[in-house]
Amino acid sequence: MFQTDMFSMLADAAPLPRPEQVKCHERHERLDAPAVIARIARVSKRPRYTLLLLNLIARVADAKGSAGPYVWEDGRRIGIRDWLADAMLPLAQRDHRRLAVVEKVRADLARCGALPADPVRAERVIEEEVRSRVLQSGRCSVSRSVSDLVRAGLVRRWYQGYRVDHHNRGAQREAVYTIPVEVRRALGQAG
Repeated sequence: MFQTDMFSMLADAAPLPRPEQVKCHERHERLDAPAVIARIARVSKRPRYTLLLLNLIARVADAKGSAGPYVWEDGRRIGIRDWLADAMLPLAQRDHRRLAVVEKVRADLARCGALPADPVRAERVIEEEVRSRVLQSGRCSVSRSVSDLVRAGLVRRWYQGYRVDHHNRGAQREAVYTIPVEVRRALGQAG
């Protein structure tokens, strides 16, 4: 029942084969870097982005291949999804859609009277709001790409903090990504 519901939800995102439809040779293929790339290309609409994301997850993973729920950076604890979205932010800076976001933010702030008269302050406010919106969009992109990695069998995802008596009580669930040892070997991350 759960699997059927899960597949019907994912069907809207991208038409992908169910696990039982995966060819036998794919389950037992020798996993090397080209095989990892091929798997990602079969399941992802954005394979380059997804491959970069897999590499980032592998770099922050511990010795067992787990990354998250938090990454420590500059003495701050950051949720893995937020950290990944922030790390991928430079890719969004080049995106032509970012220019449209800048103009929309400028218009929104002007319409509600929140745009400062000082041009330098106005640009700073616009840039902060654009960054906030791009990061929010980036979190969604990270989630979609991690879902692709899970479907490709390259990452396992689970959540921490969903119980009331859990040490993460009061917060939403935080993702933890685990990369199996054979995938880490293919990426040159495990011995």
